[in-house]
Amino acid sequence: MNLHEYQGKQILKSFGVAIQEGVVVDKLENAVASANKLSEETGTEWFVVKAQIHAGGRGKGTVEETGSHGVVLAKGIDKLEGVVKGILGGHLETAQTNGVGKLVNQVLIAQDVYYPGDAEPEEFYMSVLLNRDSGRNIIMYSTEGGMNIEEVAEKTPHLIFKEEIDPKVGLQAFQCRKIAFNLGLSGMAMKQMTKFVSALYSAYEGCDASMFEINPVLKTSDSKIIAVDAKVSLDESALYRHKDYAAMRDLQEEDPIDVEATDAGLNYVNLDGNIGCMVNGAGLAMATMDIIKLSGGEPANFLDVGGTADAERVEKAFNIILKDKNVKGILVNIFGGIVRCDRVANGIVQAYKSIGNIPVPIIVRLQGTNAIEAKEIIDNSGLNVHSAITLQDAADRVKEVIA
Repeated sequence: MNLHEYQGKQILKSFGVAIQEGVVVDKLENAVASANKLSEETGTEWFVVKAQIHAGGRGKGTVEETGSHGVVLAKGIDKLEGVVKGILGGHLETAQTNGVGKLVNQVLIAQDVYYPGDAEPEEFYMSVLLNRDSGRNIIMYSTEGGMNIEEVAEKTPHLIFKEEIDPKVGLQAFQCRKIAFNLGLSGMAMKQMTKFVSALYSAYEGCDASMFEINPVLKTSDSKIIAVDAKVSLDESALYRHKDYAAMRDLQEEDPIDVEATDAGLNYVNLDGNIGCMVNGAGLAMATMDIIKLSGGEPANFLDVGGTADAERVEKAFNIILKDKNVKGILVNIFGGIVRCDRVANGIVQAYKSIGNIPVPIIVRLQGTNAIEAKEIIDNSGLNVHSAITLQDAADRVKEVIA
C-alpha cells in the first residue's frame, strides 16, 4: 500500500526521524491560515507547496490546467495562495503517470529548509528495502540526492552504496557510521546522520514497510539531517497489525477496478494483454499465463478467486475482467481440490446467465473432483462457453480465440 508524502513523514516522525515539517490542506481557503500556523511553529517565512499524489517526479511534472509544476516554492505568505491555486484541484502529469494527469486533491505546505548559513546545504539519497537475492534488508544510499536515482545507477554506479543488514543482529552502530562516512560527513553532521539512519531503519521494520525512499535526505546549512521527501510503501499482508496505517489508504489514488477486486476478496492484477484469466491459486495462475503466452496470446490480468469459486465470486470476477476492453476471451482454469468442479461449473453457468450477454468466448478447464460431471454441465449449457480437459486443449482454444 502506497502512502502520500505527508503520511510517510508522519510515520517517520513517530520513530524519531527528523523531517521537514508541514501541514496538509485540501481547500484553497485554508492555505494561508495553515501556513501562518506552520510559520509560528517553525519560524519559516518561505513555503514549499507539494502536490500529494502517488507518483514520483512531481517537481518536474506539470499541472495540465495551469502549467504549474507539482512542487513550487512560495517566497512569502503573500505568494502562497497563488501557488496553491496553481496546483490544488488540477491534474498533475509526471513521468510516472503514464501520460495521464492525476487529480491533486490535497497539497502539503512545508517549511523552507534550504536557509542560508555557515555551509551550503547538501542532498543525499537513501532507501531501505529487501534484497530478494540475499533475503536481507539493505540500505541503499548515494551522495547524488535529489536526482533520478535510476540514471545515477546507470551512468555512475560507483556513487551508489549498499549496506546489507544481518537479520540475526539487526542494524549495527558501526554500519550507521560507515554510511555517514561514505557520504563524506564529519563532526555534528556525521552524528546527526548516524542517528537518522538508525531511526529510519527502526521505522522501516516497525511499520512493516516494503520500501522507504527518502530523496532527498538533506544536510542543512547548520548540519541538521532531515527527510525532505518520503516515498513509503507498506506490506499489505501486515496491515492487520497496523490498523492506524490501514486507515491511511487513499482509494482516490488507486485504480477503481483494483479497489472493486479487493472489496470482493479477489487477488487481481491488471496487465496489458488480450486473454482474461480466472483461476484458483497463485501457482496455477502463473501456469495459466504461461499457457496463454505459449499460445501466442498475452494475459490481460492475474485473478485468483480463491478456494470458494461459487456463483457470486465467479460473477464478480467476470465483471471485473470484462471491464478491460482489450479482452478477446477468458480462460477459466480451476483445480477442484477443496471445491468440487461441478459446483464451479454450475457457478459459471449461473454467473453467465446473471450477467447476460458476455461478448467474448469463455474457455473453461476444470480438473479434479467431479471433473467429468463439470464438463457435461458446461457442454450442455448452450452458452458461448467451451470446455477443455488438458492444458494443451486450453492452449488450442486460446489460439482459436486470438486467430
